[in-house]
Amino acid sequence: MFSIELFPPKTDAGMEKLQAAVGELLPLGPEYVSVTYGAGGSTQGRTFATVDWLVSQGVDAAPHLSCIGSDRAEIGAILDRYQQQGIRRLVALRGDLPSGAGLGGLGELQYANELVAFIRQRHGDWFHIEVAAYPETHPQASGAEADLRNFQRKVQAGANAAITQYFYNADAYFHFVRRCRAIGLDLPIVPGIMPISNYSQLARFSDACGAEIPRWIRRQLQDCGDDLERIRAFGLEVVVDLCQRLLDGGAPGLHFYSMNQAGPTQAILGRLS
Repeated sequence: MFSIELFPPKTDAGMEKLQAAVGELLPLGPEYVSVTYGAGGSTQGRTFATVDWLVSQGVDAAPHLSCIGSDRAEIGAILDRYQQQGIRRLVALRGDLPSGAGLGGLGELQYANELVAFIRQRHGDWFHIEVAAYPETHPQASGAEADLRNFQRKVQAGANAAITQYFYNADAYFHFVRRCRAIGLDLPIVPGIMPISNYSQLARFSDACGAEIPRWIRRQLQDCGDDLERIRAFGLEVVVDLCQRLLDGGAPGLHFYSMNQAGPTQAILGRLS
């Protein structure tokens, strides 16, 4: 089982590229395609447009929904919209605080477990709810134990499964899963996979979200300089090995952060046994 994540494009040209990428990826058989949602609903309109297009193509779409900066009425209206479209899967997130927002901009639901509980209260078991997990610990958590308890609250509120932040250290994932099982959390925890095709972009993303790029990978990528062909070849080798180890170790599937590109995900899936 694998799934794919998209982000809503900002332009018509971007939407055309997204649609072309989806057309290449669908024949591979993803279980679903998720669509991100900006802080405080900052990309709400573009998220709706992307989800609407996916639904029109018969794709099992899984919209992201974050609660920071929104009130119950706004979130409830979005949930009703998705239910009326026949959407059965959501990715429920806290979301990042919009830039410049003070305490008054946090909204009525401030944590992902509160959002999950609200969805369950309002719509029962209609939605299959995915939540986020952080094998290397959320960058804003006070510690690994506190982060695990935050994850536990989301599960206890009604989450069905989890998707992890991307990582390049399989041991971090296996250790996190063992810790979850030790406290009775037996839901599927799907590794998030970020293909490597642009080092500077990857380093920027990783520094922002707290995902570690192991030193040996950084040094190899730095040695590649601006040679994109070398970067992609090395990145493909690293990520295929990571994915194979995860699957061999019992991971229930893979969730690809596609960056709206088909090629890297296609290449990885083509190499996996």
